[in-house]
Amino acid sequence: MGRPLSRLRCIDCGRDYPLDEIRYECDACSALLEVAHDFDRLQEARDGPAWRRLFDTRLGETSGTARSGVWRYHELVLPDLPSGHVVTKPEGNTNLYPSERLQEISRTRDVRIKHEGENPTLSFKDRGMSAGVSWARHLGVQQVACASTGDTSAAMAAYAAQVEGMRGVVVLPKDKVSMEQLSQPIASGCLTVSLPTDFDACIRLLRDVCRRHSIYLLNSVNPVRIEGQKSIAYETVQQLNWEPPDWMVVPVGNAGNISAIGKGLADLKTLGIIDRLPRLLGAQPEAAAPLARAHQEGYREHVRVKAGDTVATAIRIGDPVSYDKAVRAVRASNGAFISSSEQEIMDAKALVDRTGLYICPNSATAVAGFLKAREQGMIASGERVVIVATAHGCKFSQATIDYHGARLPGIAPRFANRVVEIAADAGAIERLLVPGVPGFSLRKDGE
Repeated sequence: MGRPLSRLRCIDCGRDYPLDEIRYECDACSALLEVAHDFDRLQEARDGPAWRRLFDTRLGETSGTARSGVWRYHELVLPDLPSGHVVTKPEGNTNLYPSERLQEISRTRDVRIKHEGENPTLSFKDRGMSAGVSWARHLGVQQVACASTGDTSAAMAAYAAQVEGMRGVVVLPKDKVSMEQLSQPIASGCLTVSLPTDFDACIRLLRDVCRRHSIYLLNSVNPVRIEGQKSIAYETVQQLNWEPPDWMVVPVGNAGNISAIGKGLADLKTLGIIDRLPRLLGAQPEAAAPLARAHQEGYREHVRVKAGDTVATAIRIGDPVSYDKAVRAVRASNGAFISSSEQEIMDAKALVDRTGLYICPNSATAVAGFLKAREQGMIASGERVVIVATAHGCKFSQATIDYHGARLPGIAPRFANRVVEIAADAGAIERLLVPGVPGFSLRKDGE
C-alpha cells in the first residue's frame, strides 16, 4: 500500500497522527482532531473541471459504492478506505426542493430545502455513520457506541447491524427522545441504554468509558464520521450545477453537521471545484443556543449553557462537542449563528409541512432562523439560500399532532389544521364537503 492520502490533524496545534489510530483528541493540547487530506496530491490528480466531470459521470449509478451520495465522492471521503470495506445502504442522493412558499413569504429570489430526511433511517446521520462504521470495519472494531438525542442512535444501529460480528451500543437520555426514534435502535438489535440525565452528561460519561476500553465512539467528536457528513455540501453544490448558493442554513445541536458542511465546502474551493464559499448560518432554539449567544458576544469566550426544554429535542444541547470546529467554519464563511423561539420554530414547521414537505422541529429551527435573518436584513432578497432539513417529520409525529391540537405549552398554533369530528353518516360528510347542501361548513385553510 502506498503513502496514505489522509491523516488526523489537531485543529489547534496542528499535530499529525496516523488515520488508522483510534483517537478523538490531540495528545498535546486536547483539542479535537480532523481528517486532513493531501490536497497537493489530489490537485495533481485532477483540476477542478476534471473533478466535476468525474463526479457527474457517477450520477445515476445503479450498482457499486458510487450509487451512494457519500461514496460517489470516495476520493474526497476517506480515500484510503478500500471500497470492499464500505458499508452503505445506500445513503444520500436526497432531493433539493425549491420552496415557493418560503420565497413568497420572505421575498427572497431562490430558497431551496435539502431534505436529508430522505436518507434510509430518515436523517442526515446516515451519511456520517456510513463513513464511521465503514472505517470501524476496516480497523476490525467489534464494538461501536454513541450517545444520542435520537437520530444518531438510529443511524449507528442500522449500519452496525450490516456488519457481521459488530455490536452497536447507544446511550440515550431518558424520556428525551421521541418514541419513533427510540424504536429504531431497538429494532436494529442494538444494545439500547437509557440514563436519567441529559445528552451532555450521556456523551461525557460515554467518552470516559470509550477512552478506557476498546469501544469505537461514533459521535461527532469522531473525525471520521464528519467525513461522511460533509458530502451534504458536495451533493448540494453538484445539484446546483456546481454553482454554490449564497447561504446554507443548518440547524445546530452538537455542531458536527455545520462543521462537516463547512469542511466540505472548503474542500471544494481548495480543489478549484467552486470559486467561492457560501456563508453558513447556524440555527439554534433559544432554549439551547450557546453558539448564537457566542456570536452575539463576538466569540469573546467559549459559551456553555444548561439546555432547556424545546420542541427541537435533537438539538437540545448546551455544550456542543464540535463547538470550536463550528465557530471556525462559520467565521471562515463570514456567516453567523441565530436563535428562534418555540413559537417561531413550530410556525415555521407548519408553513413548510403545508407544502407537502414534512420536516422535523430541528429542521424547522433552520427555517425559522432563515426567516429571522431575512427579516433582519442579514440575508438579501436577491440571494440564493439552501436550508438543510436534517430529519423527516415522521420521527417527531407527537410534536406535530400537539401543535395542530393546540397542546404545546406556550405556543399559539397560527397555522393549526385541527381534526374535525362529525357523525358517522353520509349527510354529515355532505354538509362538511359539498356546497349547496344545507349546513355546508367546509373550513377555510388554517381554520
